[in-house]
Amino acid sequence: MGFIDHILEVCSVTSTRKSKRKPMQTVEIRVKMDCDGCERRVGNAVSSIKGVRSVDVNRKQSRVTVSGYVEPNKVLNKVKSTGKKAEFWPYVEYNLASYPYAPGAYDKKAPSGYVRNVAQAFPSANAPDEKYTTIFSDENVNSCSIM
Repeated sequence: MGFIDHILEVCSVTSTRKSKRKPMQTVEIRVKMDCDGCERRVGNAVSSIKGVRSVDVNRKQSRVTVSGYVEPNKVLNKVKSTGKKAEFWPYVEYNLASYPYAPGAYDKKAPSGYVRNVAQAFPSANAPDEKYTTIFSDENVNSCSIM
């Protein structure tokens, strides 16, 4: 039995190589684009990356959104290779930030409806859930009735 088991083990087709597939993710990059040529050059460069499923170039917001099985740093480096200044998308939607006018959050260069993604714009982990404005609200039955 030992010899037959050895032959079966040698002849069996099993793959010992485990392929690690990159997770599906969306990468957003801010790129300064001036014309249709810039937009086309950035779009073509990013589309040539292996694993890219979709590319959305928005020149008005200076934003490139790439979805697929890609690494964010590879996408950023590919955009930079076109000669454009690029960085990861530094903004979040205005309604997602608890304190949109926190120092450093408000940015005049941000697209409409967005603020800069800074730590001060979001509540801390140990902040109370109840807002101070609701403590003294008329609808709060436990509020202070000084007046």
